[in-house]
Amino acid sequence: MDALHCQRQTARYIVEDKQADYIFTAVKDNQPGLFDALDALPWQDAPVRHQMRDRGHGRDETRTIQVLPAPAGLFPHAGQAFLVERHVADLRGNPESDIAALGITSMNPQRGTPEAIALHVRGHWGIENKLHYVRDVSYGEDASRIRTRNAPRNIAAMRNLSIAVLRADGWTNIAAGLRWAGRNYLNPLSLLKL
Repeated sequence: MDALHCQRQTARYIVEDKQADYIFTAVKDNQPGLFDALDALPWQDAPVRHQMRDRGHGRDETRTIQVLPAPAGLFPHAGQAFLVERHVADLRGNPESDIAALGITSMNPQRGTPEAIALHVRGHWGIENKLHYVRDVSYGEDASRIRTRNAPRNIAAMRNLSIAVLRADGWTNIAAGLRWAGRNYLNPLSLLKL
């Protein structure tokens, strides 16, 4: 889960009520004390425990993870803290971006190996890129002025539905799919078999 869900009550609920583990993939400013505590850990002394490299889509991407034991009492049921760094360069080796994210998990080292944590984080970022990025860029969701009552939730559900329907029809570029759907009012109706 991302920073929005990084809450003590959520952590307790997942572990105590659901007997499951959590991985908060990005601890940010919504938990300043937790962020500062994780940032203060001796990352410079922690070795890189796992590295993944992907080359494609016009870029060369390297992701590394460092893992340390979570300090006692830091966060409910916290077992390990981690630092994921993502370095992206173009295919000629020119740097494009560097991103670092601090995270925390309830998994102990036996259940939550660095490789397992890295794969979960990578999977979460895949969701972020396939859904949240599309909702923000193609629909301008972060700039939306819809903020009252149930309207934001309803509009988000409609956006998710349209993305899912376009993907089910084979569209990989949602912006192109939206342009196609907007050209003729019958186009989106045909996707819904109406």
